[in-house]
Amino acid sequence: MFKKDKRKRRHRRIRAKIVGTSERPRLAVFRSNKRMLAQIIDDTKGETLFSMTSMSSKGKKPLEEAKEAGKEIAKLAKGKKIEKVVFDRGGYIYTGKVRALAEGAREGGLEF
Repeated sequence: MFKKDKRKRRHRRIRAKIVGTSERPRLAVFRSNKRMLAQIIDDTKGETLFSMTSMSSKGKKPLEEAKEAGKEIAKLAKGKKIEKVVFDRGGYIYTGKVRALAEGAREGGLEF
């Protein structure tokens, strides 16, 4: 199995347990080699409420960019009166950029 296939299998297992509702939407994370992408998704309606990428954040290093992206997505969520979310790490290990994005979102005021 390839590395990408293993991640997709892990993500399917996680998604079987995690569902975003309108009261508590899902914060989904995608990590590429250069950027991080975070989306707040309402799975009951099947729509993405909004998204944020680390491309628009002002950090100089990848970890700083991810943390700033987490803070920005938390600010957008607060604007739509969303305070609690379910964190979906997307099959990635909870270290590095994924952890930095989650910590930034917590610092921004989101509750997991």
